[in-house]
Amino acid sequence: MASLFERAEALGLLSAEARRARAGSGRLLLLRGPTGTGRSALVRAAIRHGTEHGMQVLSVSCSPEESGEPLAAVRKMLCPDAGCGQENDPDHRRQADRFWRLLCSRAARSPLLLAVDDVHLADHASRRWLVDAARRLARLPVLMVVTERVQYDVTPPSPGFSHGLAPSLVRVHTCGPLGRPAAESMVHAVFGPDTDPAWTDACITASAGNPLLLRALLDDLRIVSPDGGRPESALPETCADLYPGAFVAAVTWWLDSAGPETAAVARTLAEVGGCAGRADERDVPGRECLLAAVTGSGPARVLGWATAMTRLGLLRPDPVQGDLRFAHPLLRDAVLDGWSHERREAVHRAAADFRYRRGDRAEEVAGHLLRAGPVGMPRSAGTLLDAAAEATRAGRTGDAADYLRRALDEPLAPGRRAGALVELATLESVTEPSGGIPRLTEALRLQERPRDRALTAVALGTALNRRGESRAALDVLRGLDGVREDAVLARTVLAASALLSEGDGGLRRTVHAQLRAAGDEGAGPPGPTVRALRLRYEAAAGLVPAEEALRRLRELTTAAEDPLPAPYLFGAAACVAQWADELDWADQLAGAGLAGHRVSPLHPVYDLLMRVRIDTAAARGDFAGVLTYAEENGLPVDGAGPAVASNLRAQAVLALIGTDRLAEARRLADGVVLAHADDGWEANRFLYARGVLRAASGDRHGALADFLECGRRALDSETGGPAVTPWRSAAAEVQSALDRPREALALADEEYRLATVWGTPRVVGRALRVLGEVTGGRRGLELTEQAVEVLRGPSPDPGAGTEPALGLELGSALVSHGRLLIAAGHPRRARSLLREASVTAERLGATALLTLTQDMLRAGGARGGSGPLTGEASLTGSERRVAALAADGRTNAEISDLLHLARRTVETHLTSTYRKLGIQRRADLAAAMGTCGADRRPATGAGAVS
Repeated sequence: MASLFERAEALGLLSAEARRARAGSGRLLLLRGPTGTGRSALVRAAIRHGTEHGMQVLSVSCSPEESGEPLAAVRKMLCPDAGCGQENDPDHRRQADRFWRLLCSRAARSPLLLAVDDVHLADHASRRWLVDAARRLARLPVLMVVTERVQYDVTPPSPGFSHGLAPSLVRVHTCGPLGRPAAESMVHAVFGPDTDPAWTDACITASAGNPLLLRALLDDLRIVSPDGGRPESALPETCADLYPGAFVAAVTWWLDSAGPETAAVARTLAEVGGCAGRADERDVPGRECLLAAVTGSGPARVLGWATAMTRLGLLRPDPVQGDLRFAHPLLRDAVLDGWSHERREAVHRAAADFRYRRGDRAEEVAGHLLRAGPVGMPRSAGTLLDAAAEATRAGRTGDAADYLRRALDEPLAPGRRAGALVELATLESVTEPSGGIPRLTEALRLQERPRDRALTAVALGTALNRRGESRAALDVLRGLDGVREDAVLARTVLAASALLSEGDGGLRRTVHAQLRAAGDEGAGPPGPTVRALRLRYEAAAGLVPAEEALRRLRELTTAAEDPLPAPYLFGAAACVAQWADELDWADQLAGAGLAGHRVSPLHPVYDLLMRVRIDTAAARGDFAGVLTYAEENGLPVDGAGPAVASNLRAQAVLALIGTDRLAEARRLADGVVLAHADDGWEANRFLYARGVLRAASGDRHGALADFLECGRRALDSETGGPAVTPWRSAAAEVQSALDRPREALALADEEYRLATVWGTPRVVGRALRVLGEVTGGRRGLELTEQAVEVLRGPSPDPGAGTEPALGLELGSALVSHGRLLIAAGHPRRARSLLREASVTAERLGATALLTLTQDMLRAGGARGGSGPLTGEASLTGSERRVAALAADGRTNAEISDLLHLARRTVETHLTSTYRKLGIQRRADLAAAMGTCGADRRPATGAGAVS
């Protein structure tokens, strides 16, 4: 008997009662407990004990099949061989008396052990006979051992077996789940003492420590996971992974033992997940329990059952939501095993109806509708649409798409169906850029109002354009009826056509002509949006100075405009602002367009504004930001995914080149077939990026071909301005490297001419740098020096650093000027510039530029050093003392007097300090140095500066 886990108390009680019976004083020993807690094992132990101690043993295992025959259990126990001769006696009282006399005669021969298992399943007459017998055992050498299932079920139970017995006539022992040590011993007996604790914990959790369930689970795992228990092992979560199915059979038997009503509640809870039986529902007046409502059971009984199952370890509250769930997915799956799909759908329909009537959130109701078939009621569709709106606001677009797909299975009015189709297509386009075309086509047929038709047509055109079908996109817009009569719609459709035509040079010129014609006599005023799009065309072609473009843009963006075409205005303005190096304003405009006007991914402006965002990051030299943005928007830098010639891929390639990761850049660029791409902005930008990659890799001829093809396409689409793509400068550098000075000079001259028209420091400085490089000699030195001055800009504060957004261009100009100085025999002057370039490159993380500057420094005779080039640690002692005084509020003249330095020397130290710390203003010194001046006051006097 000692082999049973944690049953020492029961076995000890059994032994004591058996001794008492053998001494002539019998009694009833009642073993109670939930299903699977080892009652039958104790009965078998009692039978072994009685046999070993010379007791007669009579036993019976009751079953529901015999519950309809009176005294069937007693007869089976006392007359196992059907030798009583009373089977056909209709007088049950006379039969009961004869059974009692038979019991007494047997007890007179030797002590007797009566073992009755599962007495709750016995027929009523047998139960009554056994109770009467228990009352008369005190003077007989008879021990009656009875097991009874006692568990909180949803169906109210009948009175227990010992209900009418005096406490002195019965000893009761209650069995429960195994404790942790015993359950662990069972697991270790199968998988060894070194079993991983996580595996052991999962086995115990899945079985709730119930001996029956745990043993069945271990029987299955011994076959399907013989190597289980290792640290990398994981318990299956579905019963499909278990064989031969002992665990499922045990759980099914456990449910059947509880009765059909309890089984229905358990399976409903397993199906509806955390939607039922919440503990907090018990304390809310008038809040009916969902589980009770769906199953039709009494709420009090359902909540009581949930409490009991939680105490047994079969249910657990969810750690986040607090809802009750089955303790392990495997247990939940076993509970649901064999339940039909139709039953599950019916449960969710009932749950959805109840939660709708109770006033729960739309998503809580929709969660059930997703798992039920079409309901055919208008309120179901409305609930699903409301749930989609909730999920979208919360940023869970995948859930929103699921709700919308399910809503389309319900009856919807044409307008609502069209709106749902457009919204779903918009969500799907995030993962599939050209997706949703069939849905949008259907939506366009359903829309009736001109405004709705126009917006749907624009969305469909955007989806077609992303698939490379620009002409089909414009055909959709041209086919709209009733647009010309509405000036706002006409401007909106024209603005959309302008953006959707950019992948085709011919279409672009045609739409541009329409933009120029808009507002002519008889056509009405063009409006701010149309004028902004015209300005964007002019800026892209290099026909207007940046200063004038910005002035006009500020007027246009403050003018009144209808909300429908307004996003196009912000998109055009953000694009031009970025070209003009007004990067902060460009970001603000992009944010206003995306958030303020709620531009969706199927809006033509969406792609434009997203391009502006990454282009501004690239213009700032924020390589890390560009690469992070690429990863977050579905473009892994390892080159995985479809090879599309996009602006995002182009900027990622350029960022990888800038950080000296050429192998990754090549992987990202390889596989793009430009023959299949359109001749729009994105493909052209990629051509330029691939040319830079080829030049950096030593393939000058390939690079030149890419730059010239980029230029051909740009000129053909009237976007050849240097602010858009500096293809001329890039081609001039390659021509010069190929020893073609005439061709290089022609390209550089043309770039400089156009740059002076646009007039921003970035464009002019870059053009001057390249022109100086290809010119060479004394004139080249003058030009590269001008480039450095232009990019540094005016400095009202002596020592102020350059505009951070121009740091990368300035670094390149410093290197070019330094190279020419070394060639002209001025290495000392070159070293100062190259060190400044190194500081800039290190601050920006421009590894390629940093490597180049260090190579140039060595070529100029500089001694190598391993110290930092940026940050406070890079400051020399003199720079630190000057900076500390400046941070403390001293003027340059005061610092000069205190440290006995020339004022020009003070300014030089501050200039170097600003660049190393990456700041532009004197007011930023204290924060950048991590001090407030007074905390680190420098020494003064003649010996203060070494």
